[in-house]
Amino acid sequence: MSIPETLQLSLGPVLFYWTRERYANFYREAADWPIEIVYLGESVCSRRRDMKLDDWLGLGRELTQSGKQVVLSSQTLIESEADLRDLRKLCDNGELIIEANDQSALHHLSAARAPFIAGAALNLYNPATIGVMARAGMQRWHAPVEMSRDDLARLLADCRAEGLDQPCEVFAYGHLPLAWSSRCFTARRYRKPKDRCQFVCQKHPEGLPLRSQESKEVFTLNGIQTLSGACQDLRHEVGDMADMGVGVARLSPRAEGMAK
Repeated sequence: MSIPETLQLSLGPVLFYWTRERYANFYREAADWPIEIVYLGESVCSRRRDMKLDDWLGLGRELTQSGKQVVLSSQTLIESEADLRDLRKLCDNGELIIEANDQSALHHLSAARAPFIAGAALNLYNPATIGVMARAGMQRWHAPVEMSRDDLARLLADCRAEGLDQPCEVFAYGHLPLAWSSRCFTARRYRKPKDRCQFVCQKHPEGLPLRSQESKEVFTLNGIQTLSGACQDLRHEVGDMADMGVGVARLSPRAEGMAK
């Protein structure tokens, strides 16, 4: 697979719950991978507290020294005032640009006139919305993961016609993030309440497969997040993606095989 010069590769935030040692080892290796952009941070569950903001910033500094553009991803589902306090602290970190994954982050960043990346969960489907985001400080936007190739091609063409040149990012590899819930499905699998989950999702570094009665993988459970059962793989589409005008192809981290 050859990567067109006009297309960058990004490494998305780790969606699963890993140990501190596993994060450190993973990003130590990632520093040498042929990727231009690295997203860091906990975007799924506020109870996953092994890594603090200072830890992510430390990793970010190391990756920046390795020549990577580093982005901090915000939490996608905000459920409490404590979540909002953590979000404000993240947005005001003073070092790294933020990927806004919900309206709370978007509101805080736009009010502060801070540049940001628009995550896929913001659901940007038309040039009018993308224009509003661009005027608010958006530097790049991630296409909704359910958007078809043809719809995305039309959207990119319409954006060019409107003079909107912010790069578009596409989820190119990994389990697709589909939904978030206030319930923790992994804790429920172990018959534990969400607020006393004992962090059982850490037992599943690539999520918990949910199979049909025919033993087909339908979904992947990841705490409060539901992912696709199958792994999206667009590595053979990168040429067409570049021709369409896609600027960045995102690779979502998995526990094994990412270097390859």
